[in-house]
Amino acid sequence: MQTAEQINLLRRALEKSSAPSSDFDLNPGVTLPDTRKLRPAGVLCAFQEGGTGLEVVLTKRASHLKHHPGQIAFPGGKVDEGDADVTVTALREAREEIGLAPDNVTVLGQLPPHETVTGFQVTPVVGLIRAPFSPVPEPGEVEEIFVAPFSHVTDPARYIVQSRRWRGMRRSYYTAPLGPYYIWGATARMLRGLAERVQR
Repeated sequence: MQTAEQINLLRRALEKSSAPSSDFDLNPGVTLPDTRKLRPAGVLCAFQEGGTGLEVVLTKRASHLKHHPGQIAFPGGKVDEGDADVTVTALREAREEIGLAPDNVTVLGQLPPHETVTGFQVTPVVGLIRAPFSPVPEPGEVEEIFVAPFSHVTDPARYIVQSRRWRGMRRSYYTAPLGPYYIWGATARMLRGLAERVQR
């Protein structure tokens, strides 16, 4: 599939509607309190042109972090007081975490927010990287930067449901393994939401 066709698929996918997602989607027995307070966050789902079409930029988080240590994630983080919106947050965090300049990103739109088990409401901001850049991992947060092919992350068949015990109960979640990288949890769920829209 040519890059131009993939970009058109992304644009059409973002025009479609879908419900917000959650780390609890596959665990219907979990009852979440109405009084819970979620902290807003933004992540950048940024695609760049690669050798065989588009590829999305992902990170492996540092192992010492408080939230999601060692996991595969989009660049992003919590909304700071000075951020105008989640798009600003996602672009700011991408600059800090992987060295991607905000003016090198064309924002295409957003996916519905995703609630994490750690109490964040994460909004994925989808964008295109305009020109090649040299990724620079932020040593305090990012252990590694890598890319995943468009054909992998937008294919619903790549997503497998697995489970493990967490806080005394069995929790199910999506995974989309890619070589040495174990894409799972919130990142896999948000990408699967994009895949569902692309395939509709």
